[in-house]
Amino acid sequence: MRKIVARHDPTLGARVVGRGPLRYAEGPDPALDRPAHVRAGSSLAKIKDYTVVIQDDANFVALLSADGRQALALALPAGEGGRRQFDDGRGNKRFKLDLEACAVVPSDSDPSGALEEMLLAFGSGSTERRERVLILSDWAGWGAGGPRAALHDARELYATLRAAPDFAGSDMNIEGAVYFDGRVRLFGRGNGVARGGLRPLNASCDLDWPRLRAYLRDPRRVIPPPPEAVVQYELGALGGLPLGFTDAAIGTRLFIFSAAAEASPDAARDGPVAGSVIGVFDGEGGARWAVLRDHDGGDYRGKVEGVLLASEPELRLLAVVDEDDPAAPSELCEVDLTGDWHGAVA
Repeated sequence: MRKIVARHDPTLGARVVGRGPLRYAEGPDPALDRPAHVRAGSSLAKIKDYTVVIQDDANFVALLSADGRQALALALPAGEGGRRQFDDGRGNKRFKLDLEACAVVPSDSDPSGALEEMLLAFGSGSTERRERVLILSDWAGWGAGGPRAALHDARELYATLRAAPDFAGSDMNIEGAVYFDGRVRLFGRGNGVARGGLRPLNASCDLDWPRLRAYLRDPRRVIPPPPEAVVQYELGALGGLPLGFTDAAIGTRLFIFSAAAEASPDAARDGPVAGSVIGVFDGEGGARWAVLRDHDGGDYRGKVEGVLLASEPELRLLAVVDEDDPAAPSELCEVDLTGDWHGAVA
């Protein structure tokens, strides 16, 4: 196991240059328990021609329009009581899927020999009810029955992760995922509470994708892959609050992450937010970050939950912000990066 101390790099810049609320083009639908807007956006991914937003307290996946301002709603299976929205006001927050991390992974080849892609989304694992993995496949069939959504009970996988205290720490909370070189790398957020002689950890681990895919196909016969290549991170603090991972994304030359400074009482509850940072993993085995600034140069106070590299080498990324308010739409921000970000490699 390695330990990395991330540092604030004042030569790096990250500034919000555009932002707007995410609303469904179809509007609300009481029959589906669909709100008018994207709630609690928690991670971003790009697959086919779609920018995808997963949400942690609503059983919908949002597919963004080209300008990113409107979203098509893909309904996931309904949850407890036929509901698809979960929050304290309804008294059903404990039943939410809490999907917090997603990555695009290769699937099997289709009959033509082309390698299709799937979207893989992970529940946080912060409670036993949040141990699900979502797979969205058949993206080429959108408009003709696809993409298809399948929710997998992955309790054995999460038990395996919890059994690795160097990764899980005291209060596991998976917040980010990326795919590369046949592996899925998970990022855990260290915003829990200490217990049983363990402390909450910001950490990453790798899962072998072919073995994970085999397990998700047949969890009764296949054991999940063990976590490998565990790395722990000391991210520092912002505004007097410790930083914790909220997402990660990989591009052609960059491997970036987002982290938020939040006074969370534990891994399952929200708290006041001091701001967010955008960081990069260096080729030398280190990590650096920049405070996210608003368009006027002041600190951006929102909680960035998901990031996606929109262009390289121009260095622009998309970030989705969770307002921690069911009545408020999540925001999609465009962020310009300045400085020597390309001094780091994936």
